[in-house]
Amino acid sequence: MARSARTTPGRLGIIASALVVLSVLTGFVAALALQTKQDTISNLAEHREPLAAAAQQIYRSLSDADATASSAFLSGGLEPAALRERYEVDMAQAGAALAKAASDIGGIPEAEKQVDTLGQQLPVYAGLVETARTNNRFGLPIGAAYLREASTLMRTKLLPAAQELYRIDVGRLTDEQDDATSFPWLTVALTVVLLGALIVTQVHLTRKTNRLINVGLLVSTIAVGIGLIWGVAAGWVSAAAVGNARDDGSQQVDVLVQARIVALKCRADETLTLVARGDGAMYEKEWQELAPTISGAGGDKDLLVKAREAATDSTISEQVRGAVDNAQSWQEAHRKLRELDDGGQYEKAVEMAIGDKDDSAAKAFNRLDENLSGAIQKGREKFVEATSSAENALTGLVPGVAVLALIGAGGALVGIRQRLQEYR
Repeated sequence: MARSARTTPGRLGIIASALVVLSVLTGFVAALALQTKQDTISNLAEHREPLAAAAQQIYRSLSDADATASSAFLSGGLEPAALRERYEVDMAQAGAALAKAASDIGGIPEAEKQVDTLGQQLPVYAGLVETARTNNRFGLPIGAAYLREASTLMRTKLLPAAQELYRIDVGRLTDEQDDATSFPWLTVALTVVLLGALIVTQVHLTRKTNRLINVGLLVSTIAVGIGLIWGVAAGWVSAAAVGNARDDGSQQVDVLVQARIVALKCRADETLTLVARGDGAMYEKEWQELAPTISGAGGDKDLLVKAREAATDSTISEQVRGAVDNAQSWQEAHRKLRELDDGGQYEKAVEMAIGDKDDSAAKAFNRLDENLSGAIQKGREKFVEATSSAENALTGLVPGVAVLALIGAGGALVGIRQRLQEYR
């Protein structure tokens, strides 16, 4: 190489080899980075988001099962068929969602721990509820003790495990979104270096040979320039779409899920306060602490206000407005319920809690839960829609960049070979 560098043909041969190697290397790195990004974006919609939704479903189903079991217990004797069916559906959904969530926890000890806790304690909880149900049928007061024990197990082990699992899955979703929007610095740097090397080579040849244009090197430069512009444009569009999926989808859904979790906790507190028959002060205290966070009245901690401000879709906005109205109706029904219970009118308080009248707490809570469920579903649809747009923006880019890199290498080789032939 030292000897070759002392002659013009030798130097041109070294330059040609360097350009070919740099072109192939740039194409390989670019194609690999783009394929990785495309796989990440595809995984977001097909795998990561559904797992986060499954973890959320575990919490929702378990919490609703706890509240429903308490409501059924308040009915006394043989519980209403509708409540029994709702409890069984909740438990079945929790089991199915747990199986789905457990399908991708390998290598994450904390997630494995939460799944193990849920798998071990869920049958214990179901057994306590059945014992409470059996005793309640026979009018035995001990049934309330078993139900409180079941609810304590739910609150101290099952729900914290489900919430932590949801937090882990949301964190993994966020990490992959960050990866999908990261700027490919190495790829762009290599492409810019290659482009600069091609331009410098053409200037050098022009000075040495007095030939203004080298067709091969010009084609190579154009191919590399097209690859750079195409890659940057497609990457920008894709990153913007992933950002929309985050802002209009996953972030909105996370706030709505948090609001739903609080609502479910409040509903369980409301019914357990009545089950405790004068010994449920701790449940009522928690209700009073949590209720302002889903009142829609305002404040930094009000989740419904955050959801309303973050809503970018008209359907979600409408559902959140309905949730605010129903949350306020529920709080009014709860106030009347507590007045009745504290005034010694326990049966009327129970009717207010689980009755079918439009002004009952049960009706208001169910409407609120439907609003939040509808908004969450719409948010998930927005996420999938935006993520699909991000994936579509990269369609054909990987093979396209590879072909352009090969054209770049071939053009450089042919262009310099044409000048080398003039020395023979």
